Amino acid sequence: MSSTSCPLGNLTSNECASKIPVEHLEYDYIGKCKDTKYLEKILGLLRSGKEGFYPHLIEFCETHLENLDPRSRALRKENPVSTSSNLPEDERSLIENELKMWQDESRATEMSLKRHSMFNDGVEQNMPPVRGSNCSVPLIWNSTSTGKWRSSRCNKPRDYREWDKFDVEKECQKIDGDLVENERPAIINTECPKAEVDPSLLTTEEKLLLAKREKDKGNEAFRANDYEEAIAYYSRSICIMPMVAAYNNRAQAEIKLKHWTNAMKDCNHILELEPCNVKALLRRASVHNEMGNGQLAVKDLTIVLREEPQNVAATQLLSETSKKMTELRQGKQRKGKKIIIQEVEEVDEEIKPEQTDCLVEPSQLVGGDERSAVPAERGDMGNAQKRPHGKGDGAPHSDSTNSHPGHWRSKGSSSDKSKVPQESKVANGTSKRGSTVSGQADPASSSKESPACGNVGEPVNLDALCGALPLSLSRLKNEGNLLFKNGQFGDALEKYSQAIQGCTDAGIDSPEDLCILYANRAACYLKDGNSQDCIQDCTRALELQPFSLKPLLRRAMAYESLERYRKAYVDYKTVLQIDVSVQAAHDSVNRITRLLIEQDGAEWREQLPDIPSVPLSAQQHRREEPPSAEVLQARAEKAARDAERKAQVRFAALKEEGNAFVKKGQYQDALGKYSDCLKIKPEECAIYTNRALCYLKLERFMEAKQECDTALKVEPSNKKAFYRRAMANKGLKDYLASSSDLQEVLQQDPHLQEAENELEEVTLLLKQSLTSESQAKPRKVIPVTEVTGDHEASSVPSSDTCFREEFSHKLQTSNAYEFGQALNIACSSGNMAACADLLASTAPEKLPQFLSTQLSGQTISFIMKVLDSHLLEKDPNLVYQHLSHLHTADRFSIALILLEKDERSHIGQLFERLSAVESADFTQNDVQNLANKYI
Repeated sequence: MSSTSCPLGNLTSNECASKIPVEHLEYDYIGKCKDTKYLEKILGLLRSGKEGFYPHLIEFCETHLENLDPRSRALRKENPVSTSSNLPEDERSLIENELKMWQDESRATEMSLKRHSMFNDGVEQNMPPVRGSNCSVPLIWNSTSTGKWRSSRCNKPRDYREWDKFDVEKECQKIDGDLVENERPAIINTECPKAEVDPSLLTTEEKLLLAKREKDKGNEAFRANDYEEAIAYYSRSICIMPMVAAYNNRAQAEIKLKHWTNAMKDCNHILELEPCNVKALLRRASVHNEMGNGQLAVKDLTIVLREEPQNVAATQLLSETSKKMTELRQGKQRKGKKIIIQEVEEVDEEIKPEQTDCLVEPSQLVGGDERSAVPAERGDMGNAQKRPHGKGDGAPHSDSTNSHPGHWRSKGSSSDKSKVPQESKVANGTSKRGSTVSGQADPASSSKESPACGNVGEPVNLDALCGALPLSLSRLKNEGNLLFKNGQFGDALEKYSQAIQGCTDAGIDSPEDLCILYANRAACYLKDGNSQDCIQDCTRALELQPFSLKPLLRRAMAYESLERYRKAYVDYKTVLQIDVSVQAAHDSVNRITRLLIEQDGAEWREQLPDIPSVPLSAQQHRREEPPSAEVLQARAEKAARDAERKAQVRFAALKEEGNAFVKKGQYQDALGKYSDCLKIKPEECAIYTNRALCYLKLERFMEAKQECDTALKVEPSNKKAFYRRAMANKGLKDYLASSSDLQEVLQQDPHLQEAENELEEVTLLLKQSLTSESQAKPRKVIPVTEVTGDHEASSVPSSDTCFREEFSHKLQTSNAYEFGQALNIACSSGNMAACADLLASTAPEKLPQFLSTQLSGQTISFIMKVLDSHLLEKDPNLVYQHLSHLHTADRFSIALILLEKDERSHIGQLFERLSAVESADFTQNDVQNLANKYI
């Protein structure tokens, strides 16, 4: 048997402990055993005393097991429970005194509470005596009686014969019957408790006790995620006795429900009671962060971290807030100039009489199909034709062809921000037809800056009074309206909230103004996707002004975004009772009807809530009048703009798809997308260059060159077109044209390394092609007859003398042919003096014309040497003039490319020597500028 393995196999612990051989309970075996599990069983058997009690062996086994596995469970020892005898005298007396004080306080509190009727009612009735008291209790209590004990008993059998006659089933049925009769159905309380309690008759102790009880109930509801019920209990606790803990808990529940304003109020109450309350500061910072007030949030979080530097939640929230503020600041910097967005949802405002002649621009969904627009005489209903996004996807309602909110597209997308300003739009409220919406004067929209009436650029009057609101609150409302029109919905929401809070604090009783403020804030919530708060604000607005059109419509949209289709259907039908011309309500009713039929079947109408009846005074039906010529023109212009915008969106999408195909290497598919782009915008240069790239990748060089030629017709200086045409010419082996295009690229961007590399490669290929052509082409043998004058030479002079005599007749060149012959003779013989005489006798302005057909790299190099060695010292002005005209010759740039490295360095030496010459005709700067064209 191995000493390192358990010899008992897979037995249970009890079986193994009972079957451990006695031979294993000795020092040698335990010292050699390495199996910790088996050692634990041996130790358990030794401790049990079944084989005798051996303290030294137990200690030896524990020591060996500790060496093998210090964390073994068998080595754990339980500490005995502390008793009063184990405690020191001072500690024991302190604990006893505290327990006695607690007991006395509890008894005093209980006695004081029992003296009050609130806690004594019903104690004497329906309450059995306390167990252990001296009162006798009947065995059976009749719950249906009015507090009387039922003394009737069933006599039990006294002997075995009576027990045999006892009918057990009958007695069980009687008991079951009594239980069924006395059992009452459970009452489920589905309503939230009332938030108000009258604590006027309670003592201080009773208030404290009841407040704690209600707070504990709120905590239970909060843990069950029933935040509305938790808020009700916390409110009851605060009503009984205001406590910081209850305010803090209610603020947290309000945050869970996204009731930012209410949470802010609770946090402010707490900080009035305790200015440095960490929880209140932290929760107010989170509310500020959600409401877009990053600076205030950072201020509160700084105070929190000053009080508690190790607060993880505050540190994390501060990091998120700082990051959010940085992104917002960078976004504003990138945004640049502010533009006016065309499709902006209007807020409720009043229209002055002189503004009712402004035109109404029919609304249209962004990126969607056209829908029938309401005529101008109907008035703009603000949101009636515009569907803001729902919660979650941030998209507006689409037209009636879409049957699910998931297909909606956002009005707030980036594609809308490039729109031109509206030319004509009534703010909100009363229009020519007399349609009256629950909206009041908002001078922000009726000011001269509003593009509705065409006066753009004049300042906005933010201090204009609005209804019964004072100047400060009117300014807040006007600022909110202006921010809303500019698309800053979070900032507008803050302004409206401040105005509402100001009305509440000042006690202003103006339902019309409050209704407008709540409706405007609901629009901000709807734009931000906060449908729950939008519903609450719309409900408050409707409580102030029943059957207001905009709150009803916005609440319906919020309900629909939350998929509460029945409530949304009721609100839409109510809107149609108020104004049947609201097309958005018609489309939504049709869409929701289909959804409800799919959801509830044919009986879907029976499950709808009651649709309220709208009084005649609130209905706004009017006879439709034909649109005027101005309205028709405005519609036509808007249709043209929408068509252009749709084309732009389509173009951008196709281009993006083509770019994606290029990244994946699917060039043929990319060509199809780019071709579709050209159908929309045939003058877009970037599409031609992109198609040229695809043709290059597919090695269709001729098509690539044609695309680049077309791109250069559209944009003659396009660098990409030159570069890709150079690549196409390289593929077609037209190295000369490729080199010319690459030089144009480098002239536009001298630091483009890729073009420089391609130019070197193309130059090498051009030299190789020229060399191969010259070797393959047979050279003609032309006899040359040397003449010395009027008679034939009688003797053969030296070669230099003959050349100079022959060349002297050719110095007077009158055309390019004669100049070319003379220059070829000088180059072939290497006679620099003769070439110097030729250049000295040639006008510099004629040099490019004479060299047009003879220019090559070898010719340029020879001319530069002649100018440097023979003419620079004699006439530097002539050298400067020749160099000024030489670079204008045809094919000069190509010939310059073919120069070798040492030839280029010789040109540099020429310009260095020329720049050192002092002359009245040119300066050193002129020479440097001229050298840039050669080097």
